[in-house]
Amino acid sequence: MSRIAYVDGVYQPIDLPGIQVEDRGYQFADGVYEVCAVHHGQLLDEDAHLARLARSLAELSIPAPMSDGALKIVLRETITRNRVSDGIVYMQITRGVARREHGYASGLKPVLVVTARATDPNRRAAVLEHGISVVTVPDQRWARCDIKSISLLPNVLARQEAVEKGVQEAWQVDTEGLVTEGAATNAWIVDANGVLRTRPADGGILNGIVRQILMSLIGDMDVSFEERAFSVSEALSARECFSTASTLAVFPVVQIDAKKVGDGRPGPISQAIAARYIQHSLIEN
Repeated sequence: MSRIAYVDGVYQPIDLPGIQVEDRGYQFADGVYEVCAVHHGQLLDEDAHLARLARSLAELSIPAPMSDGALKIVLRETITRNRVSDGIVYMQITRGVARREHGYASGLKPVLVVTARATDPNRRAAVLEHGISVVTVPDQRWARCDIKSISLLPNVLARQEAVEKGVQEAWQVDTEGLVTEGAATNAWIVDANGVLRTRPADGGILNGIVRQILMSLIGDMDVSFEERAFSVSEALSARECFSTASTLAVFPVVQIDAKKVGDGRPGPISQAIAARYIQHSLIEN
């Protein structure tokens, strides 16, 4: 079955042309996006994703193409047409189509694209059991990483470096030697003193939805927590490390730059946090 995409008001086969050449998303990366996980046909943390989408649009002065209620209908229709039970739904909004000039006129009509695809439902369990490896790379991104912009070239290059080194993710490091976040994940450690830490959600990172939810759940768990940046050396000496993202929620990190974290296996705190998030998802969704 051909995959179906929603493109600016039309449901169509994904391989048909649908975006104009002078769409500012294509020419300037002038747009934003969100990705929601789909579990048993249900969108996880949907309202939180839509709230962050609204914030990103507002930061770039791009009007919403439709109401949240209408967008929810489009998301579900795209999922249904693609017969996705477990997977992801991707939504992208660009500023619109205009003659190629860096400045833009007011009143452009934003362009919405939505796609959905299935993913392996067993991958989350495999990642939780075995963990992932990461490499560290210099953070070359712009200063507004809190906006979920489609301008992702530095993230692409970081993830490609990870792929070429045979690992699953790259952790980006700022000029002070502190980890910002992964190419497509937030970064966490359980430091040598047993304190769970992740970088504050300033302009240097994207405030991940799973990150936000875990922070709301940690109070129910027997673990000390601080929003405080950490260095690569602190990560290497940590008891545990993990990444978070909407795709698989919690990714235990068992190796950094070819050096083992702890005993080289997913640790008990990351496993407990993953279980707590899954419990939350089943209740809330």
